[in-house]
Amino acid sequence: MELLQNSFITLGVIPVVPFFIVYFIGMGLKQDKRKNLLLAMDVTTLFLLLSVSALFNILFHAKFGFYFILLIVLISAGLIGGAQNRIKGKVDGKRLFRAVWRLSFFF
Repeated sequence: MELLQNSFITLGVIPVVPFFIVYFIGMGLKQDKRKNLLLAMDVTTLFLLLSVSALFNILFHAKFGFYFILLIVLISAGLIGGAQNRIKGKVDGKRLFRAVWRLSFFF
């Protein structure tokens, strides 16, 4: 159990490592490059969110870093969902979740 915890902490501290691990494993399995890139982005986003919230807590001596990041993600989901509703007349939950998750990778 301690090995799993230490490896998760290491991957959280250096979130670029999971990106390359997932990408190169997919390349080794000879999958589509675009799908590998998107899957690597999706996996890395979790580590990025956790590490950014931890850094926020350390930098500002706060304890709400994760909740602040979660609030920003939820607000962006509301804005994108509202735009989808105005343009298409309905909200596609799967596309909304995927868009917000991948945009949070870049932010």
